[in-house]
Amino acid sequence: MRFFGLTGGIGSGKSTALSLLAELGCATLSTDQVVHEIQQKPDVIGAFVGRFGSEVIGEDGIDRAAVARIVFSDPKQREWIESLIWPLVGSRIAEWRKQVEGQVDPVRAAVIEVPLLFESGMDAAFDGTIAVSADDTLREKRVAERGQEAVAEREARQLSQSDKAERSTWSVVNDGSIADLRLKLSGLLAKIGV
Repeated sequence: MRFFGLTGGIGSGKSTALSLLAELGCATLSTDQVVHEIQQKPDVIGAFVGRFGSEVIGEDGIDRAAVARIVFSDPKQREWIESLIWPLVGSRIAEWRKQVEGQVDPVRAAVIEVPLLFESGMDAAFDGTIAVSADDTLREKRVAERGQEAVAEREARQLSQSDKAERSTWSVVNDGSIADLRLKLSGLLAKIGV
C-alpha cells in the first residue's frame, strides 16, 4: 500500500481533495480532525485550562478560535501546544496506518491531510506528497466564507503555495469546480499507478 501526504495553503481545497480521494477509493485521514478529537480528551482539556484559563473552553470543549487568537500571535504558546498535541497526532497516525494496512480489502492508497506537512518535517514519513493550490483571490473568498480568524498569522508560519507545490512530489491546481478537481485527482492516481 502506498502512503501519501496531502497539503496546501489555507483555503486551497485540501479537505475537499481529501474527501474526493476517499470517493476514489483511498483510505483517508485528516490531521485537523485528529487534532479536534484529541482536544476533546479530558486530560488535554485540563492541560489547556491549566495553561490558558477557562476562557479557552466553549460549549463543546476547547474553543479553537479562542486558542488561535492566543497562539498565533505568541510563538511560545504555539510551541507549547505543538509539544502537547503533535506527539498524540503522530501516535494516532501510526495506529490508523496499521489499521489500514491490516484491512482484508485493499485500498488504492492511504492519504493523510497534513496542513503543515513540510513545516513539521512529516513529509519524510510518506512515499510521496501531493500539494493542492488555488488562486489567492479564490482562497481568500473560501476563508472568508468559513469565518476563520488569524489567517495572516497562520499563513505567516506556513510555506507559500508555490513552495509547497515545488517540494511536493505532485501538485494539483484547484481552480475549477469540484467535478474538475475530482477529474484531476483521478488522473493523478492513474498516473501514480494506484
